[in-house]
Amino acid sequence: MAAVTIRNLSEEAHRALKVRAAQHNRSTEAEMRAILEAAVRPEGRLRLGTALSEMSRKIGLTNADVEALEQGRDARLAEPMRFE
Repeated sequence: MAAVTIRNLSEEAHRALKVRAAQHNRSTEAEMRAILEAAVRPEGRLRLGTALSEMSRKIGLTNADVEALEQGRDARLAEPMRFE
């Protein structure tokens, strides 16, 4: 798991963070994690896999359709472009 150091945090912000953590019955560090998670991964975010799954369901795409697409796909690796 990654570690983050926050420098130059004002005393006022640090104090407010401690108060907020106490209100939520967690440590200051746990409160910071919760704030960061909520900021970068909001509940209403668009999840690409879920969106694609819902779209395919709406148009009636089935597992058999996906399998047919995979069988018809060219499995060879693409040749890199040459600029000669």
